[in-house]
Amino acid sequence: MNVLSATRLRLLGEILRFGAVGVAGFVVDAGVLTLGLRFGTGPWLGRVLSYLAAATVTFSLNRAWTFRAADRSRPVARDWGLFLLVNLIGFVCNYGTYAALIASVPLVREVPVLGVAAGSLAGMAGNFLLSRRYVFRSRYETALPASD
Repeated sequence: MNVLSATRLRLLGEILRFGAVGVAGFVVDAGVLTLGLRFGTGPWLGRVLSYLAAATVTFSLNRAWTFRAADRSRPVARDWGLFLLVNLIGFVCNYGTYAALIASVPLVREVPVLGVAAGSLAGMAGNFLLSRRYVFRSRYETALPASD
């Protein structure tokens, strides 16, 4: 197996693990929101709490599992803050894709769930790429000499 295919396999593994972690984050998000509503937090505070719980879980799982080869030289709190920022950018990708498709594609206007699906993929792609590059930078990348 050559280096290029090993790199591609590592990338594919990261993408699959990132998706699985996203599913776990959704379960935590929905579960905490449901519990919060039962205990009287209301939909707004409940959503803030569920988002923070889900973001913390996904950050932790991505750090420990998805991007286990990440550089650990920065403080965890700094990486968590960067992760939250990256997720906001991912949300903009998600909502922007949804809004653009709703505004410009008649089929998506008729079946908005298509826009939600496309937006989710765009947001996930944005979150993955930005998380991989800025939050969980690989030790392999930091160890490589600069190319000329």
